[in-house]
Amino acid sequence: MIRRLYLFLSRAGFALAAVCTGFPVPGACAWQYKNEEARPADAANPSADIKQFCANNAAMAGDARIAWQTSKLLDLVAQINQRLAELEDRRAQIIEWLRRRDEAMQKASESVVAIFSHMKPAAAAAHLSAMDESIGAAILAKLPPRAASAILNEMEPARAAQLTRGMVLPDGKRS
Repeated sequence: MIRRLYLFLSRAGFALAAVCTGFPVPGACAWQYKNEEARPADAANPSADIKQFCANNAAMAGDARIAWQTSKLLDLVAQINQRLAELEDRRAQIIEWLRRRDEAMQKASESVVAIFSHMKPAAAAAHLSAMDESIGAAILAKLPPRAASAILNEMEPARAAQLTRGMVLPDGKRS
């Protein structure tokens, strides 16, 4: 008996919630009687009860909807702030990369570049292989492309790759 009463009340509450929100829900009217004679006398006007239920709970449903929307907005704000922090970190990395590149390019003075551009490629390759990577990359970057390619052609492939990477990214670091 208690179980049937619970099922009835849960169906009735579900139907009332569906009516209040205006959503068509399958089985929402399952609590209605199939036969008008089987209807008890106190269930003569269920629409008045439904309207009263909706009127009593409209403010609470609106507050719940506003609370849910507020929580979703706060989640979105947190995601946006996290993304902004990531972008700011990336911006700082790019600024640091540009600073290092400018510093490396300043290390290679014009006179040193002129000396390496007039050297034989094999001798220049030997000297650049022995130098610090950032300085060697800066010198190669300032050399004319034909002279730089001839020098890189004379180097060991691994060292040539390091210097080439250093020409693109200072200290050979990958972003």
